[in-house]
Amino acid sequence: MTLLLARSILESLLDPASCLDALRRGFTAGDGGAAARRVIVELPGQGTATALMPGVIEGIPAYTVKVNAKFPGSRPALRGVVCLHDLATGELLALLDSATVTAWRTGLAAALGTHALARPAAGSVAVIGAGAQAELVMRGLGELRRVRDLTVFDLDSGRAADFAARHGARLDVTATVAPDPRAAARDAGIVVLATWARRPLLHAADVAPGTHLTSLGADQPGKAELGADLLEGARVVVDDVALAVEMGVLAGAGLDVEHAAGTLRDLMRGQVPGRVRDGEVTVYAPVGLPWQDLALSWTAYTAARAAGSGAVFDFLA
Repeated sequence: MTLLLARSILESLLDPASCLDALRRGFTAGDGGAAARRVIVELPGQGTATALMPGVIEGIPAYTVKVNAKFPGSRPALRGVVCLHDLATGELLALLDSATVTAWRTGLAAALGTHALARPAAGSVAVIGAGAQAELVMRGLGELRRVRDLTVFDLDSGRAADFAARHGARLDVTATVAPDPRAAARDAGIVVLATWARRPLLHAADVAPGTHLTSLGADQPGKAELGADLLEGARVVVDDVALAVEMGVLAGAGLDVEHAAGTLRDLMRGQVPGRVRDGEVTVYAPVGLPWQDLALSWTAYTAARAAGSGAVFDFLA
C-alpha cells in the first residue's frame, strides 16, 4: 500500500526543527554506499526534466527516486513526485509532492550551510529572489540564529513586499524592499540568492568583507548568480565538488575544482574548516543531492504514519 502525500499534508506534517535535525544527521552520516545520479534533459521550449536517484542514507531503510519538471514561467515552477521505496523489497511506500520536498530540503540544508559559514554575529540578511526556497531558508535561519533585519529584492516587487512583511512580522524585525540586488546586498552580513538568473547578479565589489553568500540558483548548466571575480576571492563550499564543476556555481563561472574549499558534509564532519578569517567572503552553493530528498521524505512518511495522514492507494490492485 502506498501513501499519497500532497502539498497540504506535507506542510501540516513538517516543521523546520525536525527537518533540520534530519538533514544534520544526513550530513554527518555515511552515504549508504550507492553512487547518486543526477540526470537533466532539456525539453522543447522552456522546460527541463530532471531525475535524482537513488537517495540513500546510512540508517534509513528506504530510498528515493525523484522526477521533476522545471518550467520557470509556471507557478509553481517545479512539478513532480518523490517516490519513496522500501530498501529491502522495493515496495513503493509513498508518493510525495516534489515541489514541497525540494523547497524544504533545499532551503533548510541551505540554512545549515549559511549558519555554519556566516560570522556568528551576522544578523543582517538580504534575500534576492523571494520564492519557495528562500522562504524555507529564512524559516531555517530563524531556528539557528537571531536575525536582526531583512532586506528583500525580487523582480516582482509585490512578491518582495509580501515576503518582507511576512518574515519581518514572524521574526519581529525591520524588513524592507530593495530596488536591485546590489542595493539589497550592500549592508548585509548574509545574502541568500534563489533565482533563475543566467547572468551574475553580484560581483566582488558589491559585497563587503566578511559577507556570507548562499547561492541556490546555479543548480544546472547555464545558470549563474555570482560573478567569477567574487568566487575567485571567496572561500567556496559546495555540496558536491564534481557537480559544482559540471553544472553548479563553479561551472557557471568557468572555474575548476581548485576553487572549492570542500563540501558541507566535510565541514560538518570536521574534515575541513569553515570560515578561517572574520573578514573573508564565504559562499555556500549547493546543487541538491538525492539523499536530502530521502531525509525529508522519510521524516514526512514517518510523521504521516504516526498521524494517520495521507490517502492510501494500492498500485498493485
